[in-house]
Amino acid sequence: MRRVNGQPADEIGLNDRGFQFGDGVFRTLRCEGGGLRLWARQYAKLARDCAALGIVAPDEATLLDDIAALEPNDAAVKIVVTRGDSPRGYGVPADCAPNRVVQVAPLPPRPPAEGVRVRWCEMRAGWQPRLAGIKHLNRLENVLARAEWQDAALFEGLLLDRDGHVLEGTMSNVLALSGRVLFTPRLDGGGVAGVMREAMLDLAPQLGIAVRETPMTPAALLAADRLWLCNSLIGLVAVRELAGQHWGAHALDAGVAAALAQLEKDETKWL
Repeated sequence: MRRVNGQPADEIGLNDRGFQFGDGVFRTLRCEGGGLRLWARQYAKLARDCAALGIVAPDEATLLDDIAALEPNDAAVKIVVTRGDSPRGYGVPADCAPNRVVQVAPLPPRPPAEGVRVRWCEMRAGWQPRLAGIKHLNRLENVLARAEWQDAALFEGLLLDRDGHVLEGTMSNVLALSGRVLFTPRLDGGGVAGVMREAMLDLAPQLGIAVRETPMTPAALLAADRLWLCNSLIGLVAVRELAGQHWGAHALDAGVAAALAQLEKDETKWL
């Protein structure tokens, strides 16, 4: 089910700049029991990403009306905002007006509680500080990286940047716990700064866990006491195996999971 600019539709025009150039941004979020998880953070991130590209973001009430009209209960909700329509060529017409698309789909299955298997990707992430952190529509790097494996037992692949530092997963952010310090790759040259990553970085100090955003080598990642992947649909997922390294349960697992569940409950927007 989809709505385009507030109307039921299953297509968008061929002149749309999102289709032509990937000129736009998107968010994907979890709706459970008619409640949008971490909605305020999701909308704020959408607005920031739009502003970074010079696109006028839809107002919050308009998006909430679009979502409510699709009557999601338990669903994955995707919001796409493009710069709008234009003829061929990169130049932006003065009268270009944004297009917005809202769609709902079934939620993906929850990853196994014991954790997931992960691999390194051969694909290197690009370096572009102007776009760093933005969830823009140009996701070809992620598509090519995800095409590197077909083994259903592998949940995710991790990308390195041009300097050989860990950047992110094809669909997730990376968190590494060593002692009482939570490390995550710095995203000033590329990657997507996800909402679940943001929530975890805010939550950790409340649990007595320090936070460090820093360049991370593969060796440092493998030496961590605990690895997690996160995004807004899968939540926080433990890594069980990467490159021959194995992790079992950690003493902080239950406390972190409970605190995150409470945060998501507290920051749910009910339709």
